[in-house]
Amino acid sequence: MDLGAATVTEPEILGRDGELSRISRLVDASEDGGPKVLVLTGAPGAGKSTLMDRAAAYAASRGRLVLRVRGGEGERELGFAGIHQLLRPLLDGVARLPARQGEALRLAFGMEEPETPRRIDPMLARLGVLTLLSDAAATRPLLLVVDDAQWLDIGSLEVLAFVARRLEGEPAALLLAAREQAVPERFDRDFPLMTAGPLDRAASVVLLDAQPHPPRGRVRSQILQQAEGNPLALIELTRAYARDPSRRDTGSVDSLPLTARLEQMFAAELPTLPETTRRVLLLAAAAGTAQFPGPLHAVAGMDDPQVWLPAERTGLIRVEGGQVRLRHPLVRSAIYQAATFTERREAHLVLAAALADEPDRRAWHLAAASMGPDSEIADALAESAERSRHRGGYAAAAAALERAAELTPDREQRARRLIAAAMSAMLGGQPQWVNELASRVDALTDDRQLLARASLLAGWSLAVTHRYDDSLAYLLPVAESMATESPSLALDALGTAATPAYRSAAPFYRAELRRINDLVEDEPYRVDRVWALASCAPFTERERTLGLFERAEEAMSADSLSDAVMLGGAAWVLDETDRAVRLLGQAMDHLRRAATAGTNATVSYSLANALFESGAWTAAQSTAEDAFWVATEAGADYMAVGAPLLQATLRAARGDHEGARRRADHAVRAVDLRKSPGLYVLHRRALGMAAFAEGDHPAAYEHLRRTYTRDFHPLPVHYHASLYHLADLAAAAVRAGQAEDAHTILRAAEGTVGASLSPRLLAILHRARALLATGDEAEEHFRSALDPAGAGWPFEHALVHLDFGEWLRRRRRSAEARPLLGTALEYFERLGARPWVERAGAELRAAGVSVAATAAPGAAAGLTPQELQIAQLAAEGLTNRDIGARLYLSPRTIGFHLHKIFPKLGVTGRAQLRDVLGSAAAGID
Repeated sequence: MDLGAATVTEPEILGRDGELSRISRLVDASEDGGPKVLVLTGAPGAGKSTLMDRAAAYAASRGRLVLRVRGGEGERELGFAGIHQLLRPLLDGVARLPARQGEALRLAFGMEEPETPRRIDPMLARLGVLTLLSDAAATRPLLLVVDDAQWLDIGSLEVLAFVARRLEGEPAALLLAAREQAVPERFDRDFPLMTAGPLDRAASVVLLDAQPHPPRGRVRSQILQQAEGNPLALIELTRAYARDPSRRDTGSVDSLPLTARLEQMFAAELPTLPETTRRVLLLAAAAGTAQFPGPLHAVAGMDDPQVWLPAERTGLIRVEGGQVRLRHPLVRSAIYQAATFTERREAHLVLAAALADEPDRRAWHLAAASMGPDSEIADALAESAERSRHRGGYAAAAAALERAAELTPDREQRARRLIAAAMSAMLGGQPQWVNELASRVDALTDDRQLLARASLLAGWSLAVTHRYDDSLAYLLPVAESMATESPSLALDALGTAATPAYRSAAPFYRAELRRINDLVEDEPYRVDRVWALASCAPFTERERTLGLFERAEEAMSADSLSDAVMLGGAAWVLDETDRAVRLLGQAMDHLRRAATAGTNATVSYSLANALFESGAWTAAQSTAEDAFWVATEAGADYMAVGAPLLQATLRAARGDHEGARRRADHAVRAVDLRKSPGLYVLHRRALGMAAFAEGDHPAAYEHLRRTYTRDFHPLPVHYHASLYHLADLAAAAVRAGQAEDAHTILRAAEGTVGASLSPRLLAILHRARALLATGDEAEEHFRSALDPAGAGWPFEHALVHLDFGEWLRRRRRSAEARPLLGTALEYFERLGARPWVERAGAELRAAGVSVAATAAPGAAAGLTPQELQIAQLAAEGLTNRDIGARLYLSPRTIGFHLHKIFPKLGVTGRAQLRDVLGSAAAGID
């Protein structure tokens, strides 16, 4: 069906054939497959809402269930207001959701008040929305229509972004519209965008001629020029001319932007209206919602059709299904701006009185009516913030506290509320906002601890980006100034500073961390201190830090999320990889119950790295996928780059060298790697692994060589990450004719690591020395590298077996080489490291062992990371609903993926999955 074809009740939409065609494909894709999300952008008046109306009508004609929401400026500070409006027709289904999802949604929407205040799990609430939509779509294909998304509350946008990424397999689609320069950041990069641009000259002329009184002559040319192809401007300029044909010169407003000119034209209608009509129009504009809240109908005049009639005749409003709607958001702006402050204040007070039973809305209208600081209104907003926090609406809480601070007379209390607002913004994953709020505290108070807390928050907000220097400029002075006055606060700052210091790799910052740590005498076993020491001196202070680690782990509370995260990070840096997997896995279990997006990304990414090193590649792959999407949604820049770099490394290790290069280069396309040494090294690792997989040893050497400087005494680009590539660099160097250069790097690196080395790093150094040795001393180093303590890092341990086996075979010691090569082959097969499987098999055959020809990649190799994860969970016996709860997907989406997985694996049911997956499901992972 052609969506653009007009019916008797649907006038033709001029000049939008391309847009209509693409929207029709989206609607049809809700059931037939294809892209499930489309973001429509355009300037005010471009016709976005008209296109949305047509999409909704077309979807309804195709039997779709259409759910709609339109953002309103008056509700953007109310947590989950938009998603509540969207789901209103489905709310009866909340009772049929799984118990925890249903409870989370009821609390988020204020449908029930708990006996004791408690915070909801944001991920459970999002999953509840997804399940509700999935259940509805199972009965009838679904189209979600979101208009004026730039005015939706942040909580609703987060839920919509979560849903949008999980529509694959659902008979559902999402069409979202926003102003061109105000597309919400969760939708501005990762979804298809379509712009409703200006109409061309021909379409503009046709639209002019379709008006009741089309202009002629010079005025016609003037309107075409001034409208710039904007449909609303063409219509309104024509209407303005028709009302006053004698006014042929509109040059007085030519200098204004088009949006301002349209607002002026709408405002020009107001003086002609009766006073009662102007009053209700102002109430409607001040309400700031697409639909009037129920209590407003009790306000005198709001339900009288005769009061609205003059405004309807002028085209300022439309009456649809008994509901009064302002014709365009610019009408609202024009009405509101045309009123005096006294008139606007009176309107907000009327609205506040009418909304006495809705304390959150009432508080915001009282705030809009305030004439200056007012402690009662500030308290009302602070109470609203507390309710929002308990519902998981951290962004709404931050907004309420920010406004409460502005209205608080006492400067010290104002500072405290700004800090509380920044804390809520941090929990809501809004680092830029955190920085803006925290930076305003300095001018309000001289209290050292309040100023320190504000600096701590500002430093955190920059630490999750790539602005490491700016972050540490806040955090290190806090840690030093509070070392004796408030040791707990000092260690908070020290632990927060450790992360940007690690990522920046700057020696100065690491020296400062160690110096300031020694100034804090209290709480010697705090996890912040352990993380700080581990991250800044992972080799030279390893023995001391491990002692502190043991004591801190003993004292750690079983349900302490932050302790598990920091100790897990410290364990990973110190090569206590099994401990890292356990602690970070424990943190992930906590986060699935109560989390913020930014923290989820941090923990998921750290866990993915630990899983990769421990040989759990399948789990690492799916965990990195989770980390990437959560980091992207939360604006956690480092993890949003690091996670796909880890995925690229995994692809290369499993033989997809082309896909690995594409993934790695795409991950860093917008990043200045010179300012982030850690990410630079990860990028080179991924590209080096891809070169190894392809058999291009000169390229592998060049990539890994760049993890060290080109100085006379080469230094590691990153003091920690670079060291783990020494053995691979040596392996590439031998085959690329660069052994002498690699010797120089190895000698320089050995001087930086100290005496207390982890079994992992010791094995890496011995392997590098063995590969670069020219005499029989190589054997001693190989045997040292084979220490069983290194088996906790299976891929690296297998490489030692392979290299030593090759070395022995080339010295005609095949009998000694065979068991080593056989062990290497077994490791590589279990990991799925196909290029190394082929190499180990070839070496074994050369050593006189009959080895079956290398099989084609296992069936599981054809699965995506998400499909493999779903297949493994299904093989363990989990139901679709259990898997969905684990992966934050709907049960229907799990069924969709299994429907694709079965034929890829050559099975017909779940019972066969365990046998087919074999070692992929039950091996090292």
